[in-house]
Amino acid sequence: MRTTVGIIGGGPAGLLLARLLHRAGLDCVVLESRTREYVEHRQRAGMLEQGTVDALRAAGAADRLDTEGLVHHGIELRFDRERHHLDFPTLTGGRTVTIYAQTEIVKDLVELQLAEGPPLLFEAEALAVERPDSASPVVRFRHEGREQTLVCAWVVGCDGSHGIAREAFPAGAVRTYGHDHPYSWLGVLAQVPPSCAELIYARHERGFALHSMRSPLVSRLYLQVPNGTRGEDWPDDRIWDELAARFAIDGDWTLRRGPITAKAVTPMRSHVHEPMRHGRLLLAGDAAHVVPPTGAKGLNLAVSDVRILARAFTELHTTGSSRTLDRYSELSLQRVWQAIRFSYDMTRMLHAQPDGDAFDHRMQLARLRRITASRHAAAELAANYTGLPLPL
Repeated sequence: MRTTVGIIGGGPAGLLLARLLHRAGLDCVVLESRTREYVEHRQRAGMLEQGTVDALRAAGAADRLDTEGLVHHGIELRFDRERHHLDFPTLTGGRTVTIYAQTEIVKDLVELQLAEGPPLLFEAEALAVERPDSASPVVRFRHEGREQTLVCAWVVGCDGSHGIAREAFPAGAVRTYGHDHPYSWLGVLAQVPPSCAELIYARHERGFALHSMRSPLVSRLYLQVPNGTRGEDWPDDRIWDELAARFAIDGDWTLRRGPITAKAVTPMRSHVHEPMRHGRLLLAGDAAHVVPPTGAKGLNLAVSDVRILARAFTELHTTGSSRTLDRYSELSLQRVWQAIRFSYDMTRMLHAQPDGDAFDHRMQLARLRRITASRHAAAELAANYTGLPLPL
């Protein structure tokens, strides 16, 4: 098999890149190791920056998003039993965010891909990327019981933090940076209408809590828990009681309870792989960087990588210029590090630190008071949350 761009990974990053390239007249092939059913039901993020929404519209994949997505005009911060609303349009000049589950994005993109192309192969396990620094890199993969090869002009690894794409980078040419937080998130899906109109970020002495949603009928909620926690350690009643305690305010508000349909524990970590390009192999999304979910940046960073790549490949295809492609790693990492910084700051501000003392407690409150009392500080948070512009 031969193609211009071989894409490893059929998650939202790989599928969106394929769709944008297809609409620009470039041929590509997507290799996804899992089944279609697994990919379409893999629970991940659901908060979309405006730039992500714009990219899905440009790909022709926003019909359901535009009718079913929940546009949010801000978030609510809770601490010391108080509630404070941040109005994003006022603080950012009109920017908003949209709640639309990653599972639905993937379903939309898969349907388009299978109906219109380019090729998407499920259960196609990428084994290795060979000769990435040559003019014709090769992806070895296993599909339908036999090993095959895909000869490419370019290879893009969208195969996540445990994928094989970044393993093809020479060890001496790679720098990695990372930080592991000393706590995790216990995330649950519940068949109950959300108890809020917009996301609630709550700081509590016993730990952080987040109230989100997937639809008008499905709530998504998170609790800070110690590392090593297992979902089965938390019965449903314990989860609801702890969420109610951490969201509690001096006012009229009640947390709705309902059947919990899924539980998962997510470690909180930051990781950056530099550079994001070696020869004709490029990385996008979690293959190159992982952020803690506090700032809702993971999916949106992957999309920003893809937007830069799509523009770079289109420029090369239409003008012959590799200027943007040659700067891909530099351009993406500018935004990556700003997202890492923002997510780290949000995480440290809102989570109870296991080794913290009274000083840490007062510092967190001082940061929160500054944001809720200063338009300048609130605008800085809102600008980062709704998404910084692409560095192009």
